[in-house]
Amino acid sequence: MTNQRYILINLVKILVVIFLAILLFIIGTMIGYGLIGGGSPLKVFQPSLWLHIFDFFK
Repeated sequence: MTNQRYILINLVKILVVIFLAILLFIIGTMIGYGLIGGGSPLKVFQPSLWLHIFDFFK
């Protein structure tokens, strides 16, 4: 029983870290595009913006 609890606790920790990483990425892109870049923070979720960004890497 203690092994199952140990695994469950570690799984929850990993999921919390993944969730926080995604949340911080979203907040960071909104701050970067909205405040630093001078655009609208909600515009960062538009697919056309991401297509434009990925075009730079091609």
